Amino acid sequence: MKITYLSHSCILIETGEHRLLVDPFLTGNPLATVDAASVDCDYIAITHGHDDHVGDAGDIARRTGATIIANYEIATYFGSQGLKAHGMYHGGKWQFPFGTAKMVLAHHGSGYSGGNEGPLRYMGSPAGFVFTIEGKNIYHAGDTCVFLEMELIGRMHPLEAAFLPIGDNFTMGIDEATEAVKLLKPRKVVPIHYNTWELIAVDPQAFAARAREAGAEPVVLAPGASLEL
Repeated sequence: MKITYLSHSCILIETGEHRLLVDPFLTGNPLATVDAASVDCDYIAITHGHDDHVGDAGDIARRTGATIIANYEIATYFGSQGLKAHGMYHGGKWQFPFGTAKMVLAHHGSGYSGGNEGPLRYMGSPAGFVFTIEGKNIYHAGDTCVFLEMELIGRMHPLEAAFLPIGDNFTMGIDEATEAVKLLKPRKVVPIHYNTWELIAVDPQAFAARAREAGAEPVVLAPGASLEL
């Protein structure tokens, strides 16, 4: 399995037959190394309704025919546009052709403007995902602070890799993300959601050092770089 970090919180998981895209914020992303029009996938997972996570999901799904996996409100929103969508909620899991997706807790917001500056549309509760693919568990935390139930996530789903936000201000920063590593106990941890803007500017190598002390192997990926599992 190959996982490519496309910047911010966007990752692309590729197996022999399937391509799963998570939080595809590419257009308007100053760190993106690929254009949304060049990305191909058959599934798109969205952790919550903020514009920097929904991103290009609608356009990519419309072009590729990909199925959107998200909470019920986001799935209903895209389903009403004629797109394929699968709604889920916290604690629920579903077997897809690429593997299993389980929706887990995250503590954040979920209002969507659709790129406009008008009122936000309510998009349900934020979430993270545990994907079980080729027998390996991959956790994408979405946007969140640290929370004690992360220990249960790691205990129920021994994690090969965890993708954790570290940018602070809108999510947990390095201190809380280090505590998340201690709770989750992943084999590898990849920092996400940082350095896209000044408000979330942090040093990923500082997190890497702390994560290593906490018992995980840190993997700091530049936008466009990949990890093989």
